[in-house]
Amino acid sequence: MKRPKKFIFVTGGVLSGLGKGLSAAAIGALLEARGLRVTFLKLDPYLNVDPGTMNPVQHGEVYVTDDGAETDLDLGHYERFTATRTSQLNNVTAGSVYHAVISKERRGDYLGGTVQVIPHIIDEIKQRIHRAAEGADLLICEVGGTVGDIESLPFLEAVRQMRADVGRGNVSYVHLAPVPFIPSVGELKTKPLQHSVKALQSVGIAPDLLLCRTDRDLPHSVKSKIALFCNVDEDAVITARDAAHIYEVPLALHDEGLDEKLTRVLGIWTGAPHLDSWQRVAASLRDPQCSVRIAMVGKYVDLSDSYKSLNEALHHGGIAHRARVEIEYFDSEKLDNAEALAHAHGILVPHGFGGRGAEGKIATVHFARERGVPFFGICYGMHMAVIEFARSVAGLPQANSTEVAPDTPHPVIDLLPGQREIEERGATMRLGAWPCVLRPGTRAREIYGQDEIRERHRHRLEFNPAYRERLAKAGLVLSGASPDGGLVELVELAGHPWFLGCQFHPEFKSTPFAPHPLFASFIGAAIQRARDCGLQRGADSPKN
Repeated sequence: MKRPKKFIFVTGGVLSGLGKGLSAAAIGALLEARGLRVTFLKLDPYLNVDPGTMNPVQHGEVYVTDDGAETDLDLGHYERFTATRTSQLNNVTAGSVYHAVISKERRGDYLGGTVQVIPHIIDEIKQRIHRAAEGADLLICEVGGTVGDIESLPFLEAVRQMRADVGRGNVSYVHLAPVPFIPSVGELKTKPLQHSVKALQSVGIAPDLLLCRTDRDLPHSVKSKIALFCNVDEDAVITARDAAHIYEVPLALHDEGLDEKLTRVLGIWTGAPHLDSWQRVAASLRDPQCSVRIAMVGKYVDLSDSYKSLNEALHHGGIAHRARVEIEYFDSEKLDNAEALAHAHGILVPHGFGGRGAEGKIATVHFARERGVPFFGICYGMHMAVIEFARSVAGLPQANSTEVAPDTPHPVIDLLPGQREIEERGATMRLGAWPCVLRPGTRAREIYGQDEIRERHRHRLEFNPAYRERLAKAGLVLSGASPDGGLVELVELAGHPWFLGCQFHPEFKSTPFAPHPLFASFIGAAIQRARDCGLQRGADSPKN
């Protein structure tokens, strides 16, 4: 007999940025460690159809799945914490829901009936929840925004109805809210959480567990007070304390009994979780054997979440070497002198769109190439590396990208034939996982240890094939290309300690348990540079 599917709905209150995505990912990690097949869904209340056109400084990075969906960055947390692989089914926005319902109405699917939020919008949301749950034992659904936001109400209503639809024992509600410490009075204050729970109860949802975001352990008296006023069991009040690193969160929540409580609420029998891999990762982060400094030169540095997956992939590269990775951000638009990067052991130029800050990135590439500093260019960063090489080495001083200078006489980076005729900008993007064949004898082939790879893309412009021969003759190694040879995917320099640019986004496939080989190799090269620079042994230097 097939057992019923289980659903966990994670909501948040009072303010954003508390870590609902991390909490959902950590819950998934713990229940996966107990042998369950978990998957995820992020419900976002904004009216954009997807985050693809949103400013990353406002919304954070756009995470891309294998099937080319442009999604919320929390899907990156889900994939880094568990074995699940997400798709376009795992991110639903209010915009996509309303678009679907209105399209059906225009087609006459509702037979002339009046189309309303209830039942039509709510039913569309519930259908998407069920679709996302297919093939798994358990769906963990994160509801974006905060309880009380008007735009979240349809999602909350759908979530409320799910318990009646699938059975009380198959649904659990987890609510996250702050319990701040007020220094002026020397007390933890529970009132914000109480009001948040009251707002959730007012839409018909009674939470089963409360995750209390705080900077310290909650004493028994505080937990008891929260349980009394929020109508939950005392052991359902979970301390979600600030962690030194996000990969310590599953272990901390396990110590609080979160996974045990959830299995009881949902009537799931499992053995004890296998957390050895999490403990090894946490140990590596707590006791690093060396430290390296990576300079990231980009134009979205005002919000670190703009480069969330990149940040994490760099830390994963550090885990591979038991090294602490210190990331220093530089605004490429304000970088007047690349000498400011002289103290870095490695330099990374990340993705981006548009011409702003391009010259600062090109100057960064020049500095790394000339000084022998390990350099990693990703997507737009690869474009800047190609432009710098064309200008400085291949004798094309006016080389550029048509994204930056549409009238450049040497468009070494350009749209491919056919792209200019497409009016919708999103339709010109190369998205999702694409194959790449690696050239024998190159650094890329050595790093990957295989002939063909598949990596995720999100970009519009490409290496212009008209300049392949000239740049290759000048010494640029084209180390990876599409199977038909038409698209350049990887470039590198022979004779440089470590210089590589890739058209794709390797950060999207990196996890703390399986650091992406490019990041592991890059951090390894940075560690070697730290040694070569003659750092003294100690907390900030590599150890044997």
